[in-house]
Amino acid sequence: MSAADELTAALAEECARHTVEAFARYNAEFRAITRRAPLRFDSRDLRASQQDAIERIGLYERFVNQTVAELRERLGSRSLERALWRRIRGAFAARITQQPDPEFTKTFFSSISRRVFGTVGVAPDVEFVATDLDPLAGIHTSVGTNTYLNHGSLSLLFEDLLGDLRFRSPWRDLDGSIAHVTAEVRSHLRSRGELAAVQKIEVIRPVFYQVSRAYVVGRIVGRGLLLPLVIALKNSESGVLVDAVMLAEDDVSIVFSFTRSYFHVDLERVAEAVVFLKSIMPRKPVSELFTVLGRARQGKTERYRELMRHLEHTSDLFEHAPGVRGLVMVCFTLPSFGVVFKVIRDRFPHPKTVLREEVLAKYQLVFIHDRAGRLVDAQEFRRLRFPRARFAPELLDELEREASSTVHEEGTDLVFDHMYIERRLTPLNLFLRSASAEAAERAVLDYGQCIRDLAYSNIFPGDLLLKNFGVTRHGRVIFYDYDELCRVTDCNFRDLPRAESHEDEMRAEAWFYVGESDVFPESFLSFLAFNDAQREALLRLHGEILTAGFWRAVQQRLAQG
Repeated sequence: MSAADELTAALAEECARHTVEAFARYNAEFRAITRRAPLRFDSRDLRASQQDAIERIGLYERFVNQTVAELRERLGSRSLERALWRRIRGAFAARITQQPDPEFTKTFFSSISRRVFGTVGVAPDVEFVATDLDPLAGIHTSVGTNTYLNHGSLSLLFEDLLGDLRFRSPWRDLDGSIAHVTAEVRSHLRSRGELAAVQKIEVIRPVFYQVSRAYVVGRIVGRGLLLPLVIALKNSESGVLVDAVMLAEDDVSIVFSFTRSYFHVDLERVAEAVVFLKSIMPRKPVSELFTVLGRARQGKTERYRELMRHLEHTSDLFEHAPGVRGLVMVCFTLPSFGVVFKVIRDRFPHPKTVLREEVLAKYQLVFIHDRAGRLVDAQEFRRLRFPRARFAPELLDELEREASSTVHEEGTDLVFDHMYIERRLTPLNLFLRSASAEAAERAVLDYGQCIRDLAYSNIFPGDLLLKNFGVTRHGRVIFYDYDELCRVTDCNFRDLPRAESHEDEMRAEAWFYVGESDVFPESFLSFLAFNDAQREALLRLHGEILTAGFWRAVQQRLAQG
């Protein structure tokens, strides 16, 4: 080996070591923030919990940017030398074989190399290709669990289980909580005819924390039996108590949903926990499980891998998403794959006055905010490449006309410089057209509850039209159009002034002054395409959301913490 080769090899090793160490620092800081969650729960400090969530979300980008800058400084004029980066990649791969989550470590490296080279699509020589990364393939160990054997008394079993939880706060009524959990589990098992089948309950050792709640996550195991068991706990002024017991896959899936804030749970190997969670939620995509556990970047990698593998085995075309065409986004979907792709238009027609930078800021707000189970987690992607032949002509035409600053052709591919990917929902306006009267009423009532839940988390949707809300497969109503979203505390909720003359009533435009932040809740209903029965149902249960007084009361509650 020549002296030059020796220097190159040493430089590659140095850069590989530096990147491994950078990931270790990122992971240590991530876990340090995560370990604050029990203290936040015990002290009932919601504000600090929210700040922890924001701080943790920002860690990945901070460490990637910092590492890119440091490597560029070390490499100098050789920063874009692909042969050198191939050696760095090889040295890096050799160093991480014993890492707890090696695939996630590879994702970190790829984020850095893509940033350095401005990669479009994939560059297999200088990154780890997402389609080749399967974070569950090499998992041969199990997540740490506590096991509780059934010796004939579920009550004693749950006494042991709840008694092992170590909170600084006292229980409000431990015996009552034990009885509550026992009764719920016994009733569920009896309804399935499987009460005698329970052999043991396995619980993931660390408690899962999410905003103001704590969750015990486990499974009931028996002869031919495997059921989810999730116990939700809250810390009230008088102590900790069981808030809910979830034993059905659908109920547990909602807790681990793409509409929820990320969990804070201190895991040595995240992939092991994903394997466990997949056993109790087999229909839940692996990408969503990584994401909801706080590993958002690994979740993005998994979503991309799922999509690319799906494209290899299907032939359907990308087409416009069902529903009303948006004024801010071009929205499209692949019918056989359950997501929506959203690309910001070059120009927004009247009456939209929002700017592109403001739209990006709204989506970033949702990313860091408590989604309260009512906002879709929109994953942001850059420089994605898809075969042009997979796009329906009408969609292709609109993308080239309306989003040319973001979308361009390269050979036989279409390259997207920026897009959001979200889980696909049924637009509420379309759902109401085809649903039974009973299902429609449930959706209308949950629409009202959705607006309440968002309000209490300091989110005002801005545009309450039904087309901006969707219905999940669980029948839950979710908001997903963010270009007019804002904080409740930033709005001025006003009572609608009474007209002083017939001429005032007949005017198309407001006859009174309307400020930029003014909102008139009384006017909401006139824009909502409900039939008489649906309108009556909304007014019966949620009529107060159509009053300025409700929103001002929410503002006061938020101000008081």
